[in-house]
Amino acid sequence: MTSPDSRSVVLARIRRALSGAGGPPDGPEPDRDYLPAHTPEDDPAALARLLADNLADYRARVHRCDGTGLPGLVAGLLAARGARTVLAPPGVPDTWLSAAGGVERVADPDTLTARELDAVDSVLTGCALAVAETGTIVLDGSPDQGRRRFTLVPDHHICVVRVPEQVVASVPRALPRLDPARPQTWISGPSATSDIELDRVEGVHGPRTLEVVLLAAPPAR
Repeated sequence: MTSPDSRSVVLARIRRALSGAGGPPDGPEPDRDYLPAHTPEDDPAALARLLADNLADYRARVHRCDGTGLPGLVAGLLAARGARTVLAPPGVPDTWLSAAGGVERVADPDTLTARELDAVDSVLTGCALAVAETGTIVLDGSPDQGRRRFTLVPDHHICVVRVPEQVVASVPRALPRLDPARPQTWISGPSATSDIELDRVEGVHGPRTLEVVLLAAPPAR
């Protein structure tokens, strides 16, 4: 009997998966004894440092502050950008923008056309999670993040990550904490691509500038 070719094997597995019949019966179960993380998880400060280092490697701009310093930091980032308008989804607290005098918070962002959204200077959001080992920010469309297009069209994205509760070591640690039914966007640095000559162009598929604020709880008194 002739062995099935690779294409037939793959298509048969897809058909079984779609029918709900489960995994392929035609081979051994793969070993799953790999480590779920390669970084010690009992040191939140070390995880935050690793996240910051990997974000910087991807050319994101990393900032640190606590809740009392966040409004001033956001205001400074918007001022440095010369932003006159900022899109902040409804779940973003007003206090985050309380020091940004002269910057208009865009009302009813869901009603914006693509052209109007492109004219917005900056966007300010929270996140679902951040993965330290890969320097990745995960958005899932929650109220403080809004629809996916909010963070793909404007050229400047400020993303707030709560440390340590929103920082995980690895992708395997992140997946169980995420809702697979939500529209996830995984971001590693500002949008960029390279051509065959390795010339890097930023801002092709999303914001040209990503600023990540690692927001720590204020020190205990």
